[in-house]
Amino acid sequence: MTPHALTYALHLLASLIWVGGMFFAWMVLRPAAVSALEAPARLKLWLEVFSRFFLWVWAAVLVLPITGVGMLHLRFAGFEGAPRYVHIMMGLYLVMLALFIRVQALQLPELRRAVAAEDWPSGGAVLGRIRRLVGLNLILGLFVVSIAAVRPGF
Repeated sequence: MTPHALTYALHLLASLIWVGGMFFAWMVLRPAAVSALEAPARLKLWLEVFSRFFLWVWAAVLVLPITGVGMLHLRFAGFEGAPRYVHIMMGLYLVMLALFIRVQALQLPELRRAVAAEDWPSGGAVLGRIRRLVGLNLILGLFVVSIAAVRPGF
């Protein structure tokens, strides 16, 4: 396996974990939780889901720039030689990272406090804000994957 192939494979796996996890949460888990669980159980479930999934997202957040910069140098000899789609993907990564950090640093502690206080209406409101940010991040992630899929030969 060449260095480029290994770097590319790790990059793809990190992307799949992050974007695929958001897709699963948004399209499958959330509707199932809404139909099967009352608010207290649903909020507790999401706290457990986030604590597990965000560990994987942190791993992806670390792997993606390392492998991305590696591919940048292996394929294009640096940022200046990279095509525009690479620049766009890097910029969107930064936006996605900022949204993720916002959820992790601001919304998740607020959700924990609401659940600990058994303040289900506040917890539901926080979960709604998290849902919107994850939805936006999912759209951005799917767009980045689409760019990668239709880019000129790599």
